[in-house]
Amino acid sequence: MTTAIVGTGVDISTHFLASASRRAAELGVSDRVSFHHADAGSYIASEPVDVAACIGATWIGGGLEGTIVHLERSLRPGGVILVGEPYWLKEPPDAATVAACHATSRDEFSTLAGLVGRFADAGWDLVELVLANPDGWDRYHGAQWLTIRRWLDAHPDDELAAAFRDELSQAPFDHVVCREYLGWGVFVLMRAALQVQRD
Repeated sequence: MTTAIVGTGVDISTHFLASASRRAAELGVSDRVSFHHADAGSYIASEPVDVAACIGATWIGGGLEGTIVHLERSLRPGGVILVGEPYWLKEPPDAATVAACHATSRDEFSTLAGLVGRFADAGWDLVELVLANPDGWDRYHGAQWLTIRRWLDAHPDDELAAAFRDELSQAPFDHVVCREYLGWGVFVLMRAALQVQRD
């Protein structure tokens, strides 16, 4: 007998939570997922979970390592953490490229090897990874641009319209500058059973 998979989503945005609830209803899984309006950086599951995930928002824990520590508070022994994080594909040539990649400095992101080393140094084994390819990156960003454009068409007089217009004008340029330098992946981690000293 299999157990149904259930899940809990946490977000500070009521807009995103409402959208997630609508999508769950469309998929027919509303009875298996719940959503909480809360700060994910302080949320701890009431019962230990098999999988704790933070995909692309490690600012909730003040960075990668802090987010892993936070997610572990909700994790059962032997469970897994999923964390989504950017990494440098190659060295950015200048500050403008770093800024186009939405980093405040070159040191904000690691290389892929550096990222794997950070997991190990924090006491976690990397057991699987899924890396975005360039086409996936393009579709991800393109969907954001289309959403902004449709919002602008529907809300031309909104007080936020000018800011969104500026974002839509700049974002494609930033992406095409950044796409050969920045990668992104989801990393599956398990607490290391044995600590191995790395040189």
